Amino acid sequence: MPVEAKYKTTATATGGGRDGRTALADGSMDLQLTVPKELGGPGGDGANPEKLFALGYSACFLGALRVAAGQTKTKLPEGTTVTATIGIGPRSEGGFGITAALDVLLPGLAEAEAKQLVETTHGICPYSNAIKASVDVVTTTRG
Repeated sequence: MPVEAKYKTTATATGGGRDGRTALADGSMDLQLTVPKELGGPGGDGANPEKLFALGYSACFLGALRVAAGQTKTKLPEGTTVTATIGIGPRSEGGFGITAALDVLLPGLAEAEAKQLVETTHGICPYSNAIKASVDVVTTTRG
C-alpha cells in the first residue's frame, strides 16, 4: 500500500561508509561513524547504523504504543518503556541481515491486556511495518 509521507528527512553519508560520517541536511545532527570491533573495526563511542536503528525503533514503537493505547482506551502506566536491541550478522544466503528484539515494560498492566496492546502497536509502528517481511522481531512484554 502506498504511503503519502507527511514528514521527510534527508541524511548524507560521507567518507568510508561505516567508518565515515553521516549528517542530516538540516544540520541538526552530524555523527562520526565507527565500525564495531565485532565487525572488524576499532569500536569505540562512534555511532553505527545498528545504534541509530535501535534509537529510532525504540522511540517510534513507544510513540505507536501511545497511539494504540488511545485507540483502545488503555491508560499507559507511568514508567512505560521500550528497549530495542538490534543485531547484525551474516545471512546463510549471503550478505548481511539484522535481528531485532523489543522489551516492552508496562508496569502494572494485566498480562493479557499488555500483550494485546503490543500486538496492536506492531500494526501501527512504521518501523515494525517496514521490517515485518524480512525480520522476525522478538517481543517481550512485561507488566
